[in-house]
Amino acid sequence: MNVTTNVVFEVLQNSNKRISVMQGGTRSGKTYNVLTWFIVKLLQEKGKTLTICRSSLPSIKGSVMRDFIEILSKYKLYSEDKHNKSENLYFLNGNTVEFVSTDQPQKIRGRKRNYLFINEANEVNYESWMQLALRTTDKIVIDYNPSDYYSWIYDKVIPREDTDFTITTYKDNPFLDKNIVAEIERLKDADHEYWRVYGLGERAISEATIYSHWRRRRSFPEGGDVFYGLDFGYNNQTALVRCKNFDGDIYVEQLIYDTKMSTSLLIDRLKSMGLSRRDEIFADAAEPKTIAEINKAGFNLKPAIKDVFAGINKVKSFPIFIKSESLDLLDEIKNYKWKTDHDGNTMDEPVKFRDHLMDAMRYAIYTKYAKPKRGWIV
Repeated sequence: MNVTTNVVFEVLQNSNKRISVMQGGTRSGKTYNVLTWFIVKLLQEKGKTLTICRSSLPSIKGSVMRDFIEILSKYKLYSEDKHNKSENLYFLNGNTVEFVSTDQPQKIRGRKRNYLFINEANEVNYESWMQLALRTTDKIVIDYNPSDYYSWIYDKVIPREDTDFTITTYKDNPFLDKNIVAEIERLKDADHEYWRVYGLGERAISEATIYSHWRRRRSFPEGGDVFYGLDFGYNNQTALVRCKNFDGDIYVEQLIYDTKMSTSLLIDRLKSMGLSRRDEIFADAAEPKTIAEINKAGFNLKPAIKDVFAGINKVKSFPIFIKSESLDLLDEIKNYKWKTDHDGNTMDEPVKFRDHLMDAMRYAIYTKYAKPKRGWIV
C-alpha cells in the first residue's frame, strides 16, 4: 500500500516509545497522518483494538471519524459492511476500531485496548487520560493545538521517559492550498501570540481569551425569543447563527458555515431552513447591496451595529450556551482572543482569524439588545 504522508507518519514509524505526543499548529496534517499510520499498522496485524477518542461524540463524528473514513475511501479500503454506524465501530482486516467520547465515562473505564489515539487531547481532562492510558497495552498517540497554557499534557505526559514529543506546523503539510498558507501567514502581522500557536505550533503564553463565560449544552429549552446573526463571506466562510433568549440566557447554534456561497445560494439555504420575513436576521452592515437583494427575496435582514469592542462587552453581559453539535462555533469561541503585542500585552482588538461565527453572534446579540446612542457606526 503506497500512502501519501508527512513528517508525522515518519516520526511514528521510527518511534520506540510507548507514547507519542503530536503538538502542532493549524493545518499541519497531524491528525490525518496519525490516522494513516494506524490504518497501515492495522493492515499488518489482526485481532487488535484501536480506540479513537475525543471529548464528545459530535466532535468525533465531525472531525476524526470523518477523516478516518476519508482515508479508507481514498485507498479503496472502505466497506459499508464493515462499518457499524450505530455503535461507532469499524472492522479493518480483523481488527476493531472504536470511536469513543470521553464524556461517556462508563465506556472509557470498562474497555481494554491495544492502541489509543486521543484527538485534540487538550479538550480531555486528566482523569479521562488516566483511565484510558491504564487500559491501553501498547501504543498511545495524542495530538492537539497548543492554544491552552495550562494542560496536564505538559506536566504529566511530555516529561515521561516513555514519551517522544514532536511539533509540526503548516510547513510540514505539503498538500495545503496556497490560499490556506497565505491565510495562516497573515497571522505574522495580525497577532504575535496567534502566530506562535497556530503558525509555529508553540505553546500559548498569554491569557488573552475573550469569552470564558460560555457553556456547552446538548439540548436547548423550548420557547424563548429567537433571532439570527449573519456574516457574509465567499472565499471565507459565510456564517449564520441562531440565537435564543430564554429567561435572560442566550442559547447559540451554528446553521451555516460554508465557503463559496453566492447570494442566490444563500437565499436558497435560508428558504430551506424555513426562515421568512417573520425572522429577524442581523447581518454584516458592510454589505448593504447583499442585504437589499436578500430582503427582496422575502427575508428580514437588518444591518448590524459594527462597534466591535462594545459588541463583545454586550455578549459578555449574557450567560451564553453553545449547542454541542456546533463544532465550528465551539472551535471559534474557544480560540477567540485579543491581539497581543510583541511583549505579550493584550490589546482592545480581537484577532481577525477564524472569527466568522463570532462576528455573526456579536451582530445578533449586540444589535438586538444595544440601547441606541449617538456616534455608533452602522
